[in-house]
Amino acid sequence: MRLFACLAAAQLWAGAAMAGCGPDPAPCVVDGGTYHIELPEGATTGPLPALVFLHGWGGTGEGTMSNKGMVQAFLDRGYAVVAPDGMMRENGRGRSWDFMPGRAAKRDEDAFIRAVADDAARRFGLDRDRMLLGGFSIGGSMVSYVACADPGAFRAYAPVAGSFWRPHPEGCAGPVRLLHVHGWTDMTVPLEGRNVGGATQGDVFAAMEIWRRTNGCTALRADSFGTLGDIMWRRWTECTPGSALTFALHPGAHGIPPGWAGLALDWFEGR
Repeated sequence: MRLFACLAAAQLWAGAAMAGCGPDPAPCVVDGGTYHIELPEGATTGPLPALVFLHGWGGTGEGTMSNKGMVQAFLDRGYAVVAPDGMMRENGRGRSWDFMPGRAAKRDEDAFIRAVADDAARRFGLDRDRMLLGGFSIGGSMVSYVACADPGAFRAYAPVAGSFWRPHPEGCAGPVRLLHVHGWTDMTVPLEGRNVGGATQGDVFAAMEIWRRTNGCTALRADSFGTLGDIMWRRWTECTPGSALTFALHPGAHGIPPGWAGLALDWFEGR
C-alpha cells in the first residue's frame, strides 16, 4: 500500500495507485489544514465510498494511515481512506481537535472536516454521499460533536472510544446514523468519564440517551442484540425513519478493537 497526498486532478489509474499533488508526496492542503488519502489499488471508476477517520490525541493523519489493518480492510472493500490532521498542540508534540465545551476554538473543526471531505471528493472522484466519518479517542469525541451539530455533513458516524465531554449537549440538531464502539475496560476514556486537565469527559451512557432522544427512539431499551467475535452490540430500530443507532462494547481497553473495520463496514452498508 502507498500513502497518497492530493492529486492534481480527479484521476484514477489501473494497477498501482499514484501519489500526488504533482510529484510532491506532501499531504493535501485545504483551508485550515491538511489531510492524507489512500485509494483502493486498481480503482479505475468512481465515485468511490470513503472512510474519513480522525486520529486520537497527539496523533496525526499520517499516523492513522499507518494502521494498516484498519486501512486495508476498507481498501479491500473498495473504500478510499481519508485522514485529516488535527491542530498542532502548543507543545509541538502531535495534534488534537479543538472542540471543548465552553472554550473558544482556534479553528472551526466542523468546517475544516467538511472542507477535507469536499476537497477529497472533488480531487479523487469520491462519492460525497457515501462517506463515513469515524474517529478514535478524542477523534471519536470530535465525530460525536460533528454528528450532533451538523448531522447531514456525512452519511453516517462511527466514534470509537470517544464521546461527548461535560457539560453534555442539551440536544442535537437532528437524527443521525451512528455506531458507537467502546472498551469495557477502557481507563483512558472510561464509560463513565473522568477528569482530564481541567475538563471532564462525558458519560457514554448519557450520550446514548441523547442520541436516542435525537433519533426519536420510542423506547429506552434496545430492540435487537448481537455479537461479532468479542464485540457485543445493541441496536435501536424504532426511531425516526432514516436514522440508525448502535452501541457496541468489546472487552478490551482503550483502542480500536480487532474486527471494528468489518463491523463498521457491515453496519454502514446495512448488512
